[in-house]
Amino acid sequence: MLSSLRRPRVVTRTVAVLAALLLPAFGYTALSGPAHAASSTGCENGGFSVLGKSGTFTGTVPAPAGRFRVQGRYAQFDVDPADFAVYDQAFTGAPNPLDQTGGRFTPIYASKVPDHRGLTLTSPITVELSGGDLVISRTGPGLSMKLQAKDCANGGIFQMEPSRGDGTRTRIVHRLAPSAFYYDNPNFRAHLGEFLGSECTSVQTGPPSKFCVQVTPRVNIGNDVSPDFVVRDSSQVATRIRQAACGPDFTNNLGLSETRDHCGGMSVWDVASGGRLGMVTGEDATEVANPPTTCTHQCQAQNQVRGRLANLGSPFPVPAGSRLTPRESTDGLNAPLTAP
Repeated sequence: MLSSLRRPRVVTRTVAVLAALLLPAFGYTALSGPAHAASSTGCENGGFSVLGKSGTFTGTVPAPAGRFRVQGRYAQFDVDPADFAVYDQAFTGAPNPLDQTGGRFTPIYASKVPDHRGLTLTSPITVELSGGDLVISRTGPGLSMKLQAKDCANGGIFQMEPSRGDGTRTRIVHRLAPSAFYYDNPNFRAHLGEFLGSECTSVQTGPPSKFCVQVTPRVNIGNDVSPDFVVRDSSQVATRIRQAACGPDFTNNLGLSETRDHCGGMSVWDVASGGRLGMVTGEDATEVANPPTTCTHQCQAQNQVRGRLANLGSPFPVPAGSRLTPRESTDGLNAPLTAP
């Protein structure tokens, strides 16, 4: 379902941060209207090539014996055909008005590895290419995997979707590239508990709605070379497994704990059969939004908000005290699988 990935909006980090600093007395005036109309800018002339196919194509191709490259103008990654694990995901640094990289090749994730607990993918690979959109999928006894991507410099550009015949969850481990790190976004900490968005009448009380959302802690991914680079793990019907050896433990009187027991270079997730785990970048990664709806079948882009939510941006450089440590731990890897 390619429509479930979001195109980027033309809002720079500078504008987002300035807007966050100019909160009116009775809520937040969201960036809206014209910005969303130019949403295709970040995907201009994008398109993938994979397994010898490019342009517009729908069909099946034989699975190769080893990893294969998905190459786009703006984004690239490698795929292991046996389990559809993803490796070496990066922005290419190709020029674009919404570029986050400063024109540099920018690694994001070292790996995204699903644990299929003995099941394997055995079928030919189904490939769907259209413009800058890609869907690849493969099945095996009791198992199917789908990867969706958009070749864009910004926005919601990737998701992984496992489905199991037994209906149980799939554990997926994200490991960041050496140059990237998870951090507790201090811009969100500064407004923790406030209600922000175009429908808010009060920062203190909201009232909460689709377009008036209470600020909670936010874990983002950053680096030390690209001021505009910001990414977030994006999940739907998925649970992050806490890693007690990591921290720090940012608890508070609101009971909000997104950053609790979160390592600086890895995260562990249990994804429901038909759920998804992906990434959003740029403004989508720093928007104050409600959690995604629960959906595991024929999900559409119903969470799009068309610029009516607050965007708090992210700092550069990221303060040392906001960076999560240590980078990795074995905690969570062998925890009992979350129930469906």
